[in-house]
Amino acid sequence: MKKIAIILISLLILNSGFKIDVDTNSKMKAIFIMNFTKLIEWPASYREGNFVVGVVGESPLYKELTKMAKTKKVANQSLEIQKFSSVQDIGKCHILFVSSEKSEDLSSVVSKVKPNSTLIITAKQGLVEKGAGINFIVKNNRQKFELNKQNVEKYKLKVSSNLEALAFTVK
Repeated sequence: MKKIAIILISLLILNSGFKIDVDTNSKMKAIFIMNFTKLIEWPASYREGNFVVGVVGESPLYKELTKMAKTKKVANQSLEIQKFSSVQDIGKCHILFVSSEKSEDLSSVVSKVKPNSTLIITAKQGLVEKGAGINFIVKNNRQKFELNKQNVEKYKLKVSSNLEALAFTVK
């Protein structure tokens, strides 16, 4: 009887909302994004003010990036994370992550950011062919990314050869 009581109490404690709130996949993507900022060069006009990373749609990546923004900088710029509910809400960003739920809107995203120097990052197969500069993929249970250099460079961004070397595939 005592063992059953201990098991029940343990289950109650475990189910009481106590949980470790870490999304390792999103944390890895956030780390990748921070490293991209070192391997891509934005035009001079983008090197002033805050370095803005936008997330369109719902994604746990937003939370991870927000945590990083408290302690990280991009060169001499403060890191600012913005969340956009829809494509129409998107403002000027250095980097824009398009969540899986908004990936069907990629052509609208591309049109919206066209006048800006924005790196578009996605996480769904086939999107580097449809306008994304970088697409997160998982290969052999490891987080990787694809790079479409042409899509990055059409926004007046310069890609480091080191970034090309790290990419799983380069188009």
